[in-house]
Amino acid sequence: MHMGSILPTPRLLFLVLLATPLIAGAAFVSFLNWIAVLYLLVVGGILVSDVLLSPQPDQIEAERLHDTRFSLGADNLITILVTNTSAQPLRFTLRDEYPVELPVDRDLLSGVAEPFGLCELRYHVRPQRRGDYQFGDIVMRYEGILGCHQRQVRFPASRPVQVYPNLLEARKYDLLVRRGQLQTIGLRSIRQLGQGGEFEHLRDYTTDDEYRRINWKATARRGKPIVAEIEAERSQHIISVIDAGRLMTTPVADPLNPADPGLTRLDYVVNTALMLSFVVLRKGDQAGMLTFAGKVEHFIAPRKGKVQFQRLLEALYNVQSQPVEANLSAALHYIEQHQPRRALIVIFTDVTNPSVVQPLITQIRRLARRHLPLLVTISDPNITGVAGRPVRDSQGLFRRLVAEQLADERRTLLEQIQRSGALTLDVPATELTVSVVNTYLRLKEEARL
Repeated sequence: MHMGSILPTPRLLFLVLLATPLIAGAAFVSFLNWIAVLYLLVVGGILVSDVLLSPQPDQIEAERLHDTRFSLGADNLITILVTNTSAQPLRFTLRDEYPVELPVDRDLLSGVAEPFGLCELRYHVRPQRRGDYQFGDIVMRYEGILGCHQRQVRFPASRPVQVYPNLLEARKYDLLVRRGQLQTIGLRSIRQLGQGGEFEHLRDYTTDDEYRRINWKATARRGKPIVAEIEAERSQHIISVIDAGRLMTTPVADPLNPADPGLTRLDYVVNTALMLSFVVLRKGDQAGMLTFAGKVEHFIAPRKGKVQFQRLLEALYNVQSQPVEANLSAALHYIEQHQPRRALIVIFTDVTNPSVVQPLITQIRRLARRHLPLLVTISDPNITGVAGRPVRDSQGLFRRLVAEQLADERRTLLEQIQRSGALTLDVPATELTVSVVNTYLRLKEEARL
């Protein structure tokens, strides 16, 4: 701990200034000098008493608590615990030296720690970019019990932190599954197959069979014990294919806060891919991932389990956009060559150039012979917002006509891709995660995987 410095308060300065008339009057009445000196000694004694009676720096502790991994685009909780081991109340103002790159909802924190008590303060950071960041120290300023001085103390609390794709949503999903409340975040629930298997055929009961496997309807029809033979369910493969090219670096502005540049398209996709993988693995399926820009950058074959989730998490943490045109055809060709078993291929990209759609359609048509492609794009809020906006003047009419033309062109491109054998999903960035996860759950329930 750094003891810091002692600073005067307005009350102390006022008390000192009261000696000014006495010092000025001493030019005419000499004994006023002694009164002024005595008065200043009294003020000095009050100051010393204030310093000695107030909580001392070694009687105060400050600690910062937070997750070692922050979630991208989410409100991450930071808790500051202030412990007062003195017999006097501690009224303080505190500033945490958070990374300047991370927006916060509160800059200065104030509180009161009672004698031998604990004060808990909270604020949130909302990271806009993945990466490594560094917290600094905790700086506190508190006032003496007589109000004559302020003390500034610095508590060493330097600590690195990493911003990962949104882990908070995965934890929230896990909690809501246990409570049966998935509908509160817009996710659907699907019927689970009993005992992780699917019905195959009926056969006669043997003494080695469990009673719970007896099919009572079939037993009643045949007049003898019949059991249902259950075959272990084959888990499906789901691969997230992520475009990290230049078009995905565009920030998606929040319609409610236009001044905030918001997350990039790639960051929204990374968050969604992580959540999708979490749900896939929790459903017993196998999740994989491929990232690409001008070429295929990284491929993780589909697997099950917690180790696979950590592998995907680390890979998504390191996905970086590149200032090149994305080569989606090369990525799909790679999938075709390295994924022999049928899989749901969730392709996160953007479709704006009609000239690249025809080669893409040819590649998707070949891919759809074995796999189920799902092309996911983020709709442009500037186009969708203007296209549906009421017209008030000629300039507004022109903007609306242009927006509607762009929206029609985009719709036509997506329809062409649909006719090639792929499913398509074009949704706002804020609805991306829920829409993609619900589509996976629906396809699973319909046995289309």
